[in-house]
Amino acid sequence: MKKTRFLLVLLALGFTNACRENDMVMDDTSLQKEVHSKTVDVTHHDGRPFSTGTSSHAKFVAGPGGSVLMQGFYWDVPDGGNWWNTVKGKLADWSNAGIGAVWLPPASKAQNGAYSMGYDPTDYYDFGNYNQNGSIETRFGSRAELEALITKAHAENMQVYADIVINHNSGGQSEYNPYVGSNTWTNFSGVASGKFTRNYNDFYKNSYGNNDEGAFGGFPDLCHANPHVQDWLWGRDDSVGKYYKNVMKFDGWRFDYVKGFGPWVVNTWNSNVGGFSVGELWDSNVNTLEWWANNANSSVFDFAAYYKMDEAFDNGNLNVLNDDMMWKRNPFKAVTFVANHDTDIIYNKMLAYAYILTHEGYPTIFYRDYEEWLNKERLNNLIWIHNNKATGTTSILYTDNDEYIARRNGYNGNPGLVVYINNSSSWQERWIQTNWTSQQIKDFTGSSSWYPTTQSDKWVKIQCAPKSYSVWSLNQ
Repeated sequence: MKKTRFLLVLLALGFTNACRENDMVMDDTSLQKEVHSKTVDVTHHDGRPFSTGTSSHAKFVAGPGGSVLMQGFYWDVPDGGNWWNTVKGKLADWSNAGIGAVWLPPASKAQNGAYSMGYDPTDYYDFGNYNQNGSIETRFGSRAELEALITKAHAENMQVYADIVINHNSGGQSEYNPYVGSNTWTNFSGVASGKFTRNYNDFYKNSYGNNDEGAFGGFPDLCHANPHVQDWLWGRDDSVGKYYKNVMKFDGWRFDYVKGFGPWVVNTWNSNVGGFSVGELWDSNVNTLEWWANNANSSVFDFAAYYKMDEAFDNGNLNVLNDDMMWKRNPFKAVTFVANHDTDIIYNKMLAYAYILTHEGYPTIFYRDYEEWLNKERLNNLIWIHNNKATGTTSILYTDNDEYIARRNGYNGNPGLVVYINNSSSWQERWIQTNWTSQQIKDFTGSSSWYPTTQSDKWVKIQCAPKSYSVWSLNQ
């Protein structure tokens, strides 16, 4: 049934395109160009593509558009220990689609054992191979299954990022805490791995002072000022970071709740351990995001862009895409996203994915959007466009409440692209200035069958279907 409706839509679009192409001949091109000639350069750098580092497991990092990240889970994925195998079974298809990395949920044993999503960690070295907290396996499976997933990802030339929860711990035993004068759940001396044992002195309110930047859920908060904690997180050869990287073979890190500790923690981890890193700093203030990314020497999720996309695509004001975002401040430290396991507020998701997959930054695709909720073929098309055409700096060519047009200016011989997003209920068309002189272009989304040729002054008219997007580049 769905396939039938899709074919009917394609036929309708093709018929409408033919009608609108004939209309274009009658327009006064000089008037159109005069009215719509504003261009705003958004980014100012050499235009090089995004890179996640020097890992050999990076099929698309060196490509024209950089890499695409898949969030390989959602909140409350099915329990029963099958998730690692589920993800492993999808890696080949993801890699073939052009996805260069997968972000996994917290992999170690947590307080709720086989039912936990991992954000209440107990034993950082129990990957589903010790009988503690009521189970051997984690919610996601066994250590052997996790290692098989990572091996398969690397065979597909994909990176694997671990979700690192180092603000708080859970699942300790009760002990008397002299710093608070009562019992606290801070005795982790009996963790099954025997590694990174902890007591009350390794948590907030201890001999190192009240050193915590942010509490979370009432869990005991690790004291990052304590040399014992530092040594076990990133210092020693079998520290959490180095064990994950050198033994488990993770390539990078997604740091959970970084408001809970200073950016120096991530900076020091990165200096000692290496690998790609991105922080979850849940803040829409771009100044705060940039401050944290610079001080942490890390990428950061672009919550500024996330909320602006919601305002633009759901509230009917594409002009807000002119506003400041992290990817505009520093595209090499901005990880863009449309939804994740914690927040999913954007309704017009395909327009949002068209935005992040044609713009600068490191775009993330949410598992459920890709595998369950949206049109996978359209997402794969956008991934291809990102990896092959989305190069160079960014210039915004036109905005109003319903329309947004931006140009990627190309890099190192790659011509770049022009993206047209139309949030109105009717077809739209605009004259825009490209970087291409007297050359034929086409819409790489396939929604328009028209092949216009740019004029000698680089101007051309392009079009976009209602509630949709088109992406134009040289027909080559």
